[in-house]
Amino acid sequence: MLTPQFKALYKKEFQSFFKTPLGYVFLVIFLFGLGYMTFEPGRGSFFQMREASLRSFFEYVPWMCIFLVPAVSMKLWADERKKGTVELLFTMPITVKEASLAKFFAAWTFIALALFLTFPMIITVLLLGRPDLKIIFLGYASSLLLAGGMLSIGSFFSSMTKNQVVSFILTVATCFILLMAGSPPVLDLLSAFAPKYVLNIFESLSLLDHFESMSKGVIRLSDLAYFTIMIGFWNFSSVVLLNENKAE
Repeated sequence: MLTPQFKALYKKEFQSFFKTPLGYVFLVIFLFGLGYMTFEPGRGSFFQMREASLRSFFEYVPWMCIFLVPAVSMKLWADERKKGTVELLFTMPITVKEASLAKFFAAWTFIALALFLTFPMIITVLLLGRPDLKIIFLGYASSLLLAGGMLSIGSFFSSMTKNQVVSFILTVATCFILLMAGSPPVLDLLSAFAPKYVLNIFESLSLLDHFESMSKGVIRLSDLAYFTIMIGFWNFSSVVLLNENKAE
């Protein structure tokens, strides 16, 4: 059951995205960037594919998220630590777990809003043909899970440092490694000195592989479990880290 303190902090954090230019800049860059990359007249663009689908749109979602999601997550705790308000927050009648999850879900809701605002893409393909709405729905669901995974990583690094730039860089680097974990060049490089079971484990950690299988309309329990465990693990790590900082 959600406590009043959780609801109050969630509401405050969500509204904070619209009290500074950061939130509006994020929305503009996200919508313009995805729209441009989807429809730009290059290889793999919407018009080159000549089909009523959002495949080209979802192909670019991970590469937009890898920079824009860390930009959202970097302020979650780093700003509180820098201003010294994190100590004040922990004196209130709210647990560290509730505070961490309230901030996470507020940021995740903001990213969900950004994805929702791409609805003109759906209208476009509906006007041009008869797309598979199930694949489109799963594409958006996988995009939201991908963003949630990256956001949980960003929340962890934001709780680790007072510097937002450091949090941003560490999050981008970690997300990039996880995105590329299953790519042939990386696996070929690792195969030179790592045993096969290590390669299999590393490949299974690929954000991109799990995202792509869902965005293509394939529902696998392994993909759902992957994102659930990832979001849970990084958020749990954030709570542990914040509890240690609170005890100091």
